[in-house]
Amino acid sequence: MTALSQDRNTPALTGDLRVADVGASTMIYAGALIMRNATGFAVKGQTATGLVGIGRAEARVDNSAGADGAVTVAYRPGTFRFDNSAGADELTRADIGAVAYAVDDQTVAKTHATNTRSPAGIVDGVDAQGVWIRFDEALTNAA
Repeated sequence: MTALSQDRNTPALTGDLRVADVGASTMIYAGALIMRNATGFAVKGQTATGLVGIGRAEARVDNSAGADGAVTVAYRPGTFRFDNSAGADELTRADIGAVAYAVDDQTVAKTHATNTRSPAGIVDGVDAQGVWIRFDEALTNAA
């Protein structure tokens, strides 16, 4: 490709709703923490390596009998509240700005549990009901 020599109408993504192909044998529930796996497919939050949090599922999607990419899921990046782990893995206000790790599709933790968990997102706040996680795939990957 050559450099521009005239104006260009460059496409843009607007809004905060995104769509991702869902991984094989995956059931994602509306409101779930979802992640992208190493091959680029969306999966539910879980204790596993090679994943990164991408957002909250906007609808239930059942690909439990399907191949990679057989269905798509609508999701939103942004900041959402999920359940907090307990004990040594409980996140506190002191963890605001740090990476939180996925335990399952509704729970986050302070540690990667000896390299068995993947980063879900960045801790944005902690309250009595849970942990506010900021989902920004690029930011989380950079952290």
